[in-house]
Amino acid sequence: MHSPTATETARNPHPGTGRLHRLRSGTTARIPGLALAVGVAVVATVIGRFVPLVGGPVTAIVIGVALAALIKPGDRLRPGITTAGKFILQLSVVVLGSQLSLAQIAQVGLESLPVMLGTLVVCLIAAYLLGRWLGIIGDLRTLIGVGTGICGASAIAAVTPVIGAVSVDVAYAISTIFLFNIAAVLAFPLIGHLLGMSQHAFGLFAGTAVNDMSSVVATATTYGRAATNFAVVVKLVRTLMIIPICLGLAAWAGHRLKAGNRLRAGEVAETGPAPRARVNVFRLVPWFLVGFLLVAAINTLGLIPAAAYTGLSTLSVFLITVALSAIGLSTDLGGFRRAGAKPLLLGALLWIIVTPTSLGLQYATGLN
Repeated sequence: MHSPTATETARNPHPGTGRLHRLRSGTTARIPGLALAVGVAVVATVIGRFVPLVGGPVTAIVIGVALAALIKPGDRLRPGITTAGKFILQLSVVVLGSQLSLAQIAQVGLESLPVMLGTLVVCLIAAYLLGRWLGIIGDLRTLIGVGTGICGASAIAAVTPVIGAVSVDVAYAISTIFLFNIAAVLAFPLIGHLLGMSQHAFGLFAGTAVNDMSSVVATATTYGRAATNFAVVVKLVRTLMIIPICLGLAAWAGHRLKAGNRLRAGEVAETGPAPRARVNVFRLVPWFLVGFLLVAAINTLGLIPAAAYTGLSTLSVFLITVALSAIGLSTDLGGFRRAGAKPLLLGALLWIIVTPTSLGLQYATGLN
């Protein structure tokens, strides 16, 4: 065991104090960005009450994007904005578990499976064919395909180390996905109202046709509480598709690497990092999915009083609003320009294909 030297002791006579100081410093650094996100969320919530058709979450992301374009939040605000955009959103999903039972979750998952799998298969096939037609390189079209078909940035992050994608492709894919997330948040509730969709039907539509969890929640929250609960369950089941997709891509990447090595007589390619063929399945399951199921289990056992449901639902919506304000504040508008036209065109085509596919499968399976 290492014992501190006299020099180390002189520099820091209380090692635990140093760790505590770093923890406090990290927490303090998040306060400005968190405060800004909460402030935007409060304003958006007030506006949303006057314009319920738009709602607080959508208003928050619009205000956030506008502020990002005007003030361009710097390093001082970034830690808190990042925390609000990721952790607070995940926490809101966990709180949503209090509105459901495990029996409801199982029922929704089984009921939505045909639409969810059909939409995913159509999206991945379209991404491959259209990506080749547009001349988009393999890794980039794979990232855009899984991002659109499964769960946006989370799927892109999970797939990136599996296929060995370079950072510039990841940035392009995330920028593309994010643009159409915003488009879905603004357009889908209007489509739902025009089609006269029920809360149940719209929840299934949002859960299968919107990319990222944040956008699914924002889209469904605008439509109604029942739609939100249904959409979140559908989206969480859809998120689990990351596991088989990553395992399949890992096998494909390993085969591609072996074939390339044979062609080069055992020489390793120098053009980029080698794909990792091994995948840790447990790391692909997000912690908030486990938390969501645990809270739902607690609710199933009757340990959450009925009087707390309304308060927990309101808390979850506000946490979502805070998270979406942060996502808007972190928008890199220049990233859309740097991505170029072809990735954006692929994202647009996939979005156009996935939307009617989800609606069509609902009607074909009688789930509308």
